[in-house]
Amino acid sequence: MFIVEDRSKPRLSDETFHLLRDLIHKRCGIYFTDVKKYLLENRLLRRLEGRNLKSFEDYYYFLLYDPEREVEFLNLIESIVTNETSFFRDLPQLEAFRKGIVPSVMEYKQKLSKKEINIWSAACSTGEEPFTIAMILLEDDIAEKGWKVEILGSDISEKVLKSAIRGVYEKYSLRNTPERYISRYFSNSGDCYVVNQRVRQLVRYRRINLMDPLETRTVQNMDIIFCRNVLIYFNDQSKRKVLNHLYDSLVEGGYLILGFSETLHNITRLFKPVSFERSVVYQKV
Repeated sequence: MFIVEDRSKPRLSDETFHLLRDLIHKRCGIYFTDVKKYLLENRLLRRLEGRNLKSFEDYYYFLLYDPEREVEFLNLIESIVTNETSFFRDLPQLEAFRKGIVPSVMEYKQKLSKKEINIWSAACSTGEEPFTIAMILLEDDIAEKGWKVEILGSDISEKVLKSAIRGVYEKYSLRNTPERYISRYFSNSGDCYVVNQRVRQLVRYRRINLMDPLETRTVQNMDIIFCRNVLIYFNDQSKRKVLNHLYDSLVEGGYLILGFSETLHNITRLFKPVSFERSVVYQKV
């Protein structure tokens, strides 16, 4: 059987791939290795169609010089970022957060007579993670005990943040959610589930590029930062840059929570590993 190549589609040359890859890496830290050239090519084809451009070379120069280049770069990010997430993802880490990290922060802050907890969910996608954090804290009556809780959810994508602000989710997003949380913190609307106001009022959203020091510098005095399954998209140089920014946003002794598959080994010594409930997190040194 013969496979006929579709010659009507633009092809991404190695040279242009490297130009686009380096531009994306410089702007947002996401890095495409050579073996993922096909992935970038497939995801950017729709952007060529959207801008009615005939080649990837034309698209590269559009991103450099066109008056609408900033708007298009946001569209590019929407095309290449994977937004796979769910409520109550990686339960063992959330148990470490609930039973270990939060009590540790509360004990330390009480000594300072500061009954406030500030949490940042970085690269939060469509909002499942910050809302999950809010539900856990509500379940443990943290606010009722006189604590002020503020949760910031951020992402580089305006599109996913708009979805997070709406707070409306399909049932699949709740696949890992314990039933008691669904009954207490969601209302059912047809085939969708809507996050209730008690949860929403604890969370605010803002667009932040983790590679941009000016944007990350606006986030200060965080006790806990979730940055899970984000660093896997960066090379070591970009990881160090992002980690420096997160370090600056944390209070002394604050905690950084990464994904299970992510480690700071051979990347930075700014944090020390700490174990809670058999999960490893990182504390600002």
